[in-house]
Amino acid sequence: MAETGRDRTWLVALATAMWGTDALWRMPLATTLPAGSVVFWEHLIIVLLLSPFLVRAWRAFAACDLRERMAVLVIGGGSSALATALFTAAFQAGDPVTPLVLQKLQPIFAALASLVLLGERIRGRYFAFAVPALIGAWMLAFPEPLDIRVSQVKPALLAVGAAVLWAAGTVLGRMLSRRMSTMEVTTLRFSVGLPTAAVILLAKGDPITVGWGNLPGLLLLALIPGLIALSLYYLGLQTTPAARATLAELSFPATAAIIGVGVLGEDLTATQWIGFLLVVAMVAGMSWHERTTRSKMVTAPPVSPRPAEHTITRSL
Repeated sequence: MAETGRDRTWLVALATAMWGTDALWRMPLATTLPAGSVVFWEHLIIVLLLSPFLVRAWRAFAACDLRERMAVLVIGGGSSALATALFTAAFQAGDPVTPLVLQKLQPIFAALASLVLLGERIRGRYFAFAVPALIGAWMLAFPEPLDIRVSQVKPALLAVGAAVLWAAGTVLGRMLSRRMSTMEVTTLRFSVGLPTAAVILLAKGDPITVGWGNLPGLLLLALIPGLIALSLYYLGLQTTPAARATLAELSFPATAAIIGVGVLGEDLTATQWIGFLLVVAMVAGMSWHERTTRSKMVTAPPVSPRPAEHTITRSL
């Protein structure tokens, strides 16, 4: 049997589209604050907002088995804080193209991990959507899609590390979302990510003080592409296989393109517009296919319910 509940590929796409608004808040902050300070304050603000749910979330963590606890630690420390730091460091270590090129490997890593860790089955129709979507994302990312130069080893390794961690976050988040409530997964992600972000902050020697003028931008960054988007994302993952969700995440660069053109005054080439249309068409088509047909392109094994005394989503 496949996953229970209606397909929510559309909700994953909506949530990750909200990530595309990130540049609206992050770019002004990047001119005044180092990356470590921004990542730390993102996590701190969200943890403060989620503080009423901390006790419940950590009780859920205590009820997890070892595999699920490791998943929480990887998502919080790796996918949330470390991946962002690696991706930022990739830009600082080399050219601005390499990280964007290699970030496009994330759906491949996620599909492989979902097969190994979650036992998801991918049918041939999946690739009819996956291949055009990945081509579209590539075309959207680069004005000259056939003239890409991956020039340095260090930024390449950093970017691949970030892509692997983000892919792991998708797959492990899917696993946890079948056992925990959306709020519990979100709270654990950021409360585990906060000390990791603090270690990164100290290791880089970045300042902890950010100035009152930067707080509005940090709040918006933490709320819109952060807390709200991630809560919707985990809600969508509850009934959306990870291999399919990672393609829905390509709505992120599509939204970023709209923001770039409509708000930040950037121009897209003809091939970038073609890529944009490909991504939107494939993500929308995949969601429509899974909601209207009985034969799913990605199926997940059934989840065995836990005994009542070990149920993770218990109330306080």
